[in-house]
Amino acid sequence: MPLSLLALAAGAFGIGTTEFVIMGLLTQVSEDLGISIPTAGMLISGYAVGVAVGAPVLTLLTRQWPRKRLLMGLMLIFIAGNAAAALAPSYGWLMAARVLTSLTHGTFFGVGAVVATGLVPADKRASAIALMFSGLTLATLLGVPTGAWIGQGFGWRMAFAAVVGVGLLALAILALFVPRDQGRPPVVALRQELAVLRQGPLWLGLGITVFGFAGVFALYTYVEPLLTQITHMSGPAVAITLLLFGAGLAAGNLLGGRLADRGVVRALVLTLVALMVTLAAGRRASGPRPAPPPAARGVACAAGTSRSSHANWPP
Repeated sequence: MPLSLLALAAGAFGIGTTEFVIMGLLTQVSEDLGISIPTAGMLISGYAVGVAVGAPVLTLLTRQWPRKRLLMGLMLIFIAGNAAAALAPSYGWLMAARVLTSLTHGTFFGVGAVVATGLVPADKRASAIALMFSGLTLATLLGVPTGAWIGQGFGWRMAFAAVVGVGLLALAILALFVPRDQGRPPVVALRQELAVLRQGPLWLGLGITVFGFAGVFALYTYVEPLLTQITHMSGPAVAITLLLFGAGLAAGNLLGGRLADRGVVRALVLTLVALMVTLAAGRRASGPRPAPPPAARGVACAAGTSRSSHANWPP
């Protein structure tokens, strides 16, 4: 695989870290800013709204920009947003910083996926996308547990400061390894850009993403207070559980890319069946108690496989 794919994965890792790191910091943020945990959880909702709005708007506005320059510009906004979050004096400031950061999310992954597929042969495109998205899943493997550890030991602001460092490193790697010959995308009329919305498979893929990950993140958003306040886990135990979840997500993402290269529909069917079996097994094993970390890892693995499998859904 080209080094440029690793550069894209580095950028994905930075963006994924800032998306997920707050999930391990809700208790610290709520106590420091004097807000409730549900109110702190709205910082994740605000980020999601920014992604939903920013992705289509920025993609359309920047569709004629040279792709490498666009990727680097998005990383600069990402760095500025996280720096503002680290310095936030109030909840409103922090929310604004989160929304600013989120505007880069969807466009980076959309443009990055196009760049990734142009770097490899046609039969390796799903694997290339999966490799880029492995940066996002590695963020759940390393970013969330590390952010939780930093937040517990040094304060949540230091966690966002660390994310700024990740962004600077990703910017440097993108500058060094993404080839300049990506150039400008071909000129396409806005009407042609919007015509893709008439494609049935697009809406099917969006539906899988929306409903599948709505279920995952409804729980994952509040995983830290749930584990500490309901299951009474210690800080180290929470970090280990988050690490297991991230490991399953990373492994499933890479496996899904390989399966999708052989057949997208079959890969989706297999991963959805695996997800249902894992959920049933975890519920049976846990009884009245929460599912154990191995079950969480299995769910994450199947979820990650599903994401990378439908990334190469045929038009």
